[in-house]
Amino acid sequence: MGQFSFSKSQFQDLAALALAEARSAGASDAAVEVSEGQGLSVNVRRGKVEQVEHNTDKGLDITVYAGRRKGHASTSDFSPAAIRRTALAAFDIARYTAEDDCAGLPEPELLAKAVRDPQLDHPWDISVEDAAELARRSEDAAFATDGRIRNSEGASVSAQHMHFVLANSRGFSNGYATTRHSLSCAPIAGRGNDMQRDHWYSSKRRASELASPEVVGRYAAERALSRLRARKLPTGQYPVLFEAPIAAGLIGSLVHAASGGMLYRKASFLVDHLGKTVMAKHLDLAEDPKVVDGMGTAPFDDEGVRTSARCVVKAGRLEGYFLSTYSGRKLGMPTTGNAGGPHNLMLTSRLTLPDDDLAAMLRKMHRGLLVIELMGHGVNYVTGDYSRGVMGFWVDGGVIQYPVQEITIAGNLRDMLLGIAAVGADVYQSGSRSTGSILLDAMTVAGS
Repeated sequence: MGQFSFSKSQFQDLAALALAEARSAGASDAAVEVSEGQGLSVNVRRGKVEQVEHNTDKGLDITVYAGRRKGHASTSDFSPAAIRRTALAAFDIARYTAEDDCAGLPEPELLAKAVRDPQLDHPWDISVEDAAELARRSEDAAFATDGRIRNSEGASVSAQHMHFVLANSRGFSNGYATTRHSLSCAPIAGRGNDMQRDHWYSSKRRASELASPEVVGRYAAERALSRLRARKLPTGQYPVLFEAPIAAGLIGSLVHAASGGMLYRKASFLVDHLGKTVMAKHLDLAEDPKVVDGMGTAPFDDEGVRTSARCVVKAGRLEGYFLSTYSGRKLGMPTTGNAGGPHNLMLTSRLTLPDDDLAAMLRKMHRGLLVIELMGHGVNYVTGDYSRGVMGFWVDGGVIQYPVQEITIAGNLRDMLLGIAAVGADVYQSGSRSTGSILLDAMTVAGS
């Protein structure tokens, strides 16, 4: 990847120009984000390069306020004339929108000041040829694992690099650069009526911290092989253990239900639950926006509000929501610095022991269902009702017996979160969320 076309100072000048144009148009306040990104993605299938994609993007987004009226417009043209037209367009939109008492920029005292660069910028200067070779090595390792790996959906390498500046008419102007790199492989095992696919990946801000291509390929192959000769399960109530990468989705469900937009619309089962018990009492959920190289690390949120570490759930009790300035005002509460989402969430249990790996968690469950894949989006956040198709393994005596498929798990998120019996030490980070495997005491499993 090459150098950016614009520097941070140039972005700040463009943002200042956009703010000035908004003021000239008659805006009472305005906010601007200027960004630029570039990257390379290479996909290899059965040893041959199937797709090469170079992406280069840039844009300027401006939000203007005419009192309590709000308008938004964007452009990819950074010329002064285009920025002037964009600011005017945003103001024209604002003039025709309805007034909203909660609309407006964050209070100045909430904005981040003296921001240090979070050091999330680790470019990967990799060529198409080298990226293809890494992908090829991963796929080759998958095929070499076992003769039953007969096909592949391919292996991919991606290197992404972007930077931005956020500014507003209340004096905030700052930004930084970030990177995100990944390597993945998706082999297919078996033949005829017994074919199974699985995948594995590694994603980091630093390319040097990615898992080796061979490790990713072999593990993806082992996962696909483990699915062969899958059966159905009899319908019943069983304990359920969510593998760590899947378990992160339960954190995501809690975050979604505790987000401001869901709450002020009364579309969440967690409305008016602040200070109440929402998870098992041995659980804590912490948010830390300053984790080194974290995928959710940010010194300020999408509005420029400073971020800070906090305990979202303490001993099972909900201590905080996820609010932007707008959703906070709708609820009569201050922003939590979460415009744009959460920052590095970590679920922990006070019962977890250092050697509680997946094998130990299977022994804790003794008899039940290990889930390694979820299908569908059957979550009703108003009632908490939860129903998902799953792929996994039947466990008896604390040992995996056989793979299972064509089954559905069902329950209610209220009961599921309260019914978490244990969290493993096999911590896996999925984006901005990390947790070990999660054991639920019981769910309805619909099978044969």
